[in-house]
Amino acid sequence: MSAYEEAGVGPGDVDVAEVHDATAFGEVQQVENLGFCPIGEGGAWSASGASSLGGVRPVNPSGGLESRGHPVSATGLAQVFELVTQLRGQAGRRQVPGARIAVAENGGGLYGIEEAVAAVTILGGPR
Repeated sequence: MSAYEEAGVGPGDVDVAEVHDATAFGEVQQVENLGFCPIGEGGAWSASGASSLGGVRPVNPSGGLESRGHPVSATGLAQVFELVTQLRGQAGRRQVPGARIAVAENGGGLYGIEEAVAAVTILGGPR
């Protein structure tokens, strides 16, 4: 994925992610698309606890879109706010310890079964 190349990191470097999960399947699909696990294994990977707070790569510690009622225009802003809060170590009970690299994936529209457009933002915190 070009976003990783441009940032000089890979999926294994990501400490925390916020992904577009407007449906329960959304997180499963996006952990695969972001390279956190092989295609077809997102469900098992998430069910194993890997994407939970305390897991290998926490995904949507904010609760994701479903917990916010999917505020369409504000989704990307909410994702970036959560990740900046994580990188600053200010997320309280949601805090991912030692988070230094974060990724936000936000998409919309449909093209077949995939999102028509997606934006991936990679953020780095203090070293």
